[in-house]
Amino acid sequence: MKSDIAKRGLERAPHRSLLRATGLTDREIDRPFVGVINSFNEVIPGHVHLRTIAEAVKAGIRSAGGTPFEVGTIGVCDGIAMNHPGMRFSLASRELIADSVEVVAEAHAFDALVFIPNCDKIVPGMLMAAARLNIPSIFVSGGPMLVGRRRKVDGSGRTQEEILDLNTMFMAVGKVAAGEMTEAEAEELGHLSCPGCGSCAGLFTANTMNCLTEALGMAPPGNGTIPAVDARRIRLAKEAGAQIMDLLSRNIRPLDIITARSIRNAFVADMALGGSSNSVLHLLAIADEAGIEYALASLNELNNSVPHLCKISPAGSHHVEDLDLAGGIPSVLKQVASLLDLGAMTATGKTVGENIARAVVRDREVIRSAESPYSPTGGLAILFGNLAPEGAVVKKAAVAPEMLTHRGRARVFDSEEAATRAIMGRAIVPGDVVVIRYEGPKGGPGMREMLTPTSILSGMGLDSQVALLTDGRFSGATKGAAVGHISPEAASRGAIAAVEEGDMVVIDIPNHSLSVELSEAEIEARLKKLPAFEPRVKTGYLKRYAKQVTSASTGAVFEK
Repeated sequence: MKSDIAKRGLERAPHRSLLRATGLTDREIDRPFVGVINSFNEVIPGHVHLRTIAEAVKAGIRSAGGTPFEVGTIGVCDGIAMNHPGMRFSLASRELIADSVEVVAEAHAFDALVFIPNCDKIVPGMLMAAARLNIPSIFVSGGPMLVGRRRKVDGSGRTQEEILDLNTMFMAVGKVAAGEMTEAEAEELGHLSCPGCGSCAGLFTANTMNCLTEALGMAPPGNGTIPAVDARRIRLAKEAGAQIMDLLSRNIRPLDIITARSIRNAFVADMALGGSSNSVLHLLAIADEAGIEYALASLNELNNSVPHLCKISPAGSHHVEDLDLAGGIPSVLKQVASLLDLGAMTATGKTVGENIARAVVRDREVIRSAESPYSPTGGLAILFGNLAPEGAVVKKAAVAPEMLTHRGRARVFDSEEAATRAIMGRAIVPGDVVVIRYEGPKGGPGMREMLTPTSILSGMGLDSQVALLTDGRFSGATKGAAVGHISPEAASRGAIAAVEEGDMVVIDIPNHSLSVELSEAEIEARLKKLPAFEPRVKTGYLKRYAKQVTSASTGAVFEK
């Protein structure tokens, strides 16, 4: 056992003494040491219940002959961090999470790991750590939040039920700004939209990544969709705790699971689901940590072969709890089985093909068949052109059909706050293309999410008339013609830094194109006139982060 280096032999007598000080018996010291990496905290709704999950995991470990050690990592709630300087720390936390897991696991010579994430950057940060450490590992998330519900009487006196989620609240801001809702009505919705623990109810980034952890093979079936409050979640956690001991006995490690073919499986699932655009950023970072080269441009070819089978909020009216009742990720994977590597190993100790063999679709509106999809191609697209030479990402599943191609005048802002003020002030009109720059990995720093401006546009009814481009990111809850991750970013003198007010921007999602109607010579001339980029943050972790982070087109990983 790896843990022998910390507990065997005469020279480790002091170490055993310290272990006994924690209450361990000699029998427990003799067993394999399993780190239970818990991201519990009391500020993230998706994490407030993770102590319960951890206790179930530890029970499973003990039942199978291991000794669990629960340790913690940090976590950021993207919703609470949204639209203020705190969002700069969200993506940046991913690297800290990976590093902190490495530190505690190596320092204490754990033999195996069970990871308990739930929300946006915690999932990929832990997956990066698993790939880096490459000791037997399995994931079990905290599960999705249930939807909120409100009953109201319509004009004809009939009672109707309204389904609510976090996106309801962000759109309510736009409705108040447009005069379609009062602040009191928005506040009423705020008491109902997030009814309890779990990762926010739609197919936003957290739930996308938990679903993709299943498709990647690092989590058991049900990980992405069983609701947080469901007893099946506790049973899943116990089973994951027991399963880690099987993985340890068979020496099945993360790099036996996270391979080029399993990364491809995850992208296939992502496109079939129409998941968050952030998944591209995170899967590229996980691949990088596993030593796998994955070209961003190759995703369009893959996307063109994957049917879009699910319309989960914000792309449609269904939610993750509906996806669970319809059969979950195994049922989605079974619909696209011909596009998967079914022989890929998973953390269940079985192959993908074995995991999905008995899956059944129970609701064909929630999970369409490959023969009758919502769209014959997947829910994501990578755009290239003179405005994004290294690529940009759009969640095309959430774009109105009339906005799949668009030509409009640029309205240019050098920060999210400036753009939000203009939108709230009704300065943006139909046909405009809002350009928000200097919000990339280096420029932000931290590549903030632009959910506030996109949601206000949606709430104003402009999401089918106005496009938004940024070198920052979008929340998985974003809907509309929102193109992000534009690379190179403005801070690295990408072409987005050359765009001026009134320039004509052309978006052509079906043909994967994003351009500004300027010659290369004009773009170069404008870039040469720009002053040197001045970092916004000059102290602390974000200063170091900005110096080390690379382009979004590489997953915004640190320079090697």
